Amino acid sequence: MKHLVAPSLLSANFANLKSDIDLINKSQADWFHIDVMDGVFVPNISFGQPIIKHIKKHAQKPLDVHLMIIDPDRYFKDFKEAGADILTVHYEACVHLHRSIQAIKSLDMKAGVVLNPHTGVNVLEDIISELDVVLLMSVNPGFGGQKFIENTYRKISLLKKLIIERNSKALIEVDGGVTLENAPKLISTGANILVAGNTVFASKNPEQTIKTLKSF
Repeated sequence: MKHLVAPSLLSANFANLKSDIDLINKSQADWFHIDVMDGVFVPNISFGQPIIKHIKKHAQKPLDVHLMIIDPDRYFKDFKEAGADILTVHYEACVHLHRSIQAIKSLDMKAGVVLNPHTGVNVLEDIISELDVVLLMSVNPGFGGQKFIENTYRKISLLKKLIIERNSKALIEVDGGVTLENAPKLISTGANILVAGNTVFASKNPEQTIKTLKSF
């Protein structure tokens, strides 16, 4: 399959969010990536269900909601009702990961697991066949605009190998420090979905930047 591009609304203009949503709708982007932060699991606070409900009213593409929160299971139904199409939870935040994934799927959402930079892909050996998405953090989660962690390429290769070995259909998503410079290597290494925040919204022509990310 052709790789997907999911611009991160964390880098959008919150004073004029609808304008940036319209921009993504018109572009070649595939998903909206939405980071939910609680100020506890990560040292930052973003936005929750009320904002996502408003985004959903205008978005014409799937909402890829990334929960950077403690005890995420309490909120699965809320995020489904807010409009999430894909819901990813951190391995580091879920005590009963298999149960969490099944709960997300029971709500008719695609389910994914996120790994922080220090977490090896081997922890997914017993659940990879259940996943729709594995999101590899290529920066430490919590803030946009950080420098890309080079070890991510190795993790993508290891994860791709695991997916093939277990006959999984999981897609590999990469979030953090994705640029026009490293995107081709990420794709050739095995990434299926590129999350791009600052690269898109800080560019002079975001629509063209998305088109370029799709062209690799």
